[in-house]
Amino acid sequence: MSGVVEARIAELGLTLPGVVPPLAAYRPAIQSGVYVYTAGQLPMVDGKLPVTGKVGAEVTPEEAKDLARTCALNALAAVKSVAGELDRIARVVKVTGFVASAPDFTGQPTVLNGASELLGEVLGDKGVHARSAVGVAVLPLDAPVEVELQVELLPQ
Repeated sequence: MSGVVEARIAELGLTLPGVVPPLAAYRPAIQSGVYVYTAGQLPMVDGKLPVTGKVGAEVTPEEAKDLARTCALNALAAVKSVAGELDRIARVVKVTGFVASAPDFTGQPTVLNGASELLGEVLGDKGVHARSAVGVAVLPLDAPVEVELQVELLPQ
């Protein structure tokens, strides 16, 4: 049975995906105490990247912002795989986002708003978080965006 958070995801016309399998030797999410840390989540849809390349070159900022939303959904799926239910989220503590950027692209914060806004839409005040938006030369599989979360859980 899905909870309130998953119902909100459905109300937004979205679907919580399955957990994206790791690309290497790591787990999608790990719980330590009351916190869940996700691995960096790429904007995978049905096992593949819908777009590749650098933001500001092959990928528009608007496309990248949508991809960041997908990364956030994938991160929520990773959280659920550890927490059992997304309703256990007390708050999103930190979002770290990486944007594969063309050399002159400086709009990383706007791209990462895709993830931040989705978390706010889905979780309300619990989705308000601290954040880093970092421009990088390249990401795994030539992904334009990667997002990781740190989430605090309510006790069971």
